[in-house]
Amino acid sequence: MGYPLTMIDSNCMKAHLLKVPGTPDHSFSFQQFQQANINNRWHYHPEIELIHIHQGSGTQFMGDHIKRFQTGDIVLVGSNLPHFWRYDEGVLESEAGKVMCSTVIHFTDKLWGSHFMHLPENKLLKACLEKANRGLLLTGKTRNQVAELMEKINRSEGTYRLIYLLECLVTIATGSAKEIIPLASMGFRHQPSEAEHDRINAIYDYSFKHFRELIPLKAVAAEAGLTPSSFCRYFKSKTGKSYSSFILELRVGFACKLLLEQKKNNKQICFDSGFNNFSSFHKHFKAITGLSPQGYQRLYAGREGA
Repeated sequence: MGYPLTMIDSNCMKAHLLKVPGTPDHSFSFQQFQQANINNRWHYHPEIELIHIHQGSGTQFMGDHIKRFQTGDIVLVGSNLPHFWRYDEGVLESEAGKVMCSTVIHFTDKLWGSHFMHLPENKLLKACLEKANRGLLLTGKTRNQVAELMEKINRSEGTYRLIYLLECLVTIATGSAKEIIPLASMGFRHQPSEAEHDRINAIYDYSFKHFRELIPLKAVAAEAGLTPSSFCRYFKSKTGKSYSSFILELRVGFACKLLLEQKKNNKQICFDSGFNNFSSFHKHFKAITGLSPQGYQRLYAGREGA
């Protein structure tokens, strides 16, 4: 399942408005990608998005929430909710163009007519799409049922595509609350007119490239065009956390990936994730995930891709 990390502020970086491609033959967009990191910038769009990750893992940004994603995840993303999936470095490179990475559906709430969602019979559907404004991670039977329905859309034509998409939403709307996990906080509000320009994108890109190293504050501040002291104030004001805390989250997230792969012992994982000693690794890992590295591995290793 991955692990939840702490939140990032709604103004943490500029979200780019994405124009979703459409065709005259279809009323909603259905796309399948054989490449990782499609639209891997912080973006939003008025269309609702339903995405199924078939292969790969990495870091998912959803509104003000950060978590690990993995093979099999399905997420319903509400209208204009900023998001992106950043795949782990090198993921699927050897299989590029050979395996299906993701299926992505984009549609609007007016797809079935401007009054459809306001019909009394559709109270649950309307509430579901409102909840999707936080991003909804599907798990368990709900995830499996939606995965099957998305594949039916892929194999269908005409009216059946609309029916199966509607069934996806009904399945989510009526699914067990335990299997549908909201991601962004209830108080998250996207305000694109007030969003910071590309500065945070530059900080994030630099951080993902160097988080396993000792990052001089001067170096990352230069990426943002700020002095070190100004950078610290800036980052804290935009994210609600210190830059060092953010780097710790990236390191722990990478350690989670290595633990699930079960190819290295914990001490190797400690140093490969950017920690200088095992006691520090253990302390920060438990503080962020609520589990020891060994406990995390025991709990989640068997669930990877399940």
